[in-house]
Formats: sequence, structure tokens, C-alpha cells
Amino acid sequence: MSTVAPPWSYTLHLSRDPRSPGIARSTLRSVLAAYQLGELAPTAELLASELLTNAHLHTAGPYALHIRPTRAGQLRLGVWDKDPTVPSGMGAGFVHGVMPHGSSEGGRGLALVRACADAWGASLLDERGGPSGGKVLWAECGWAGS
Repeated sequence: MSTVAPPWSYTLHLSRDPRSPGIARSTLRSVLAAYQLGELAPTAELLASELLTNAHLHTAGPYALHIRPTRAGQLRLGVWDKDPTVPSGMGAGFVHGVMPHGSSEGGRGLALVRACADAWGASLLDERGGPSGGKVLWAECGWAGS
């Protein structure tokens, strides 16, 4: 990874529009290219796409993509929305690697996140700590040499 001081992060606020996930993926590619992390683009785009699509399909309001590196050599992608409900596919009790039943029409997106991410999870945000509330679903992927 390129060393950059100070540490960087980006947050893209997205409107409730079917074009928003695509705009976010394009922005993510630009950020990765700017920091010479283009090797992460295929995995990072898949992770972001699934998390963004989940927010778009299952929440009623705006959402946001947050991009930042971690000290452990990972890229963390977080998708915030106002709905405090954590999808069952991201819950603490979910078994890693389990796919939805073959006849299920949904649920594969978060299974892809769990399969492709180095780490993943969900964080509830307390409205007392700020006006946003809701949750963040996040996933991490590492780059070569990390």
C-alpha cells in the first residue's frame, strides 16, 4: 500500500435512486486508483455492490458508502442506512459459508459478502451519539503484501 499521511477516508452520501449503487462503485474505483490500490477493485466493488444493493432494496431512505484503510492492511467498506435492523445474513449467530436454500429468491448477496470478505459485520449506531442512528454493514478486504 502507498503510505499516505494523514490517513484518508471518504464518505459518499447517496440518494434513494436506482443509479446510486453504480455511482458508488465508480467512485470506489476512482479512490482505489488514486491510492494505487487498483488490485482491490474486483473484490472491493463486489463487496460494496452487495452492501449498497442491500441498503437500496431493504431500506426506505438515503444511505452512504464509507471507504477507509485500516492499520491492519485492510480496506474497510461500510454502508450506512437509517434502518436499525441487521439482516440475518450479517448477524453474530450466522455460520460462515452457509448459502441460502436453493429455492430462496434472496439472501445470496450477503452470502457473497461473507465468502469474499476477509472480515465482515454490522454495527448499530445510537441516535443519542448523533442525528444519524441506524446501522453500518461493513466488509474488509486486504491487498497484496498486507
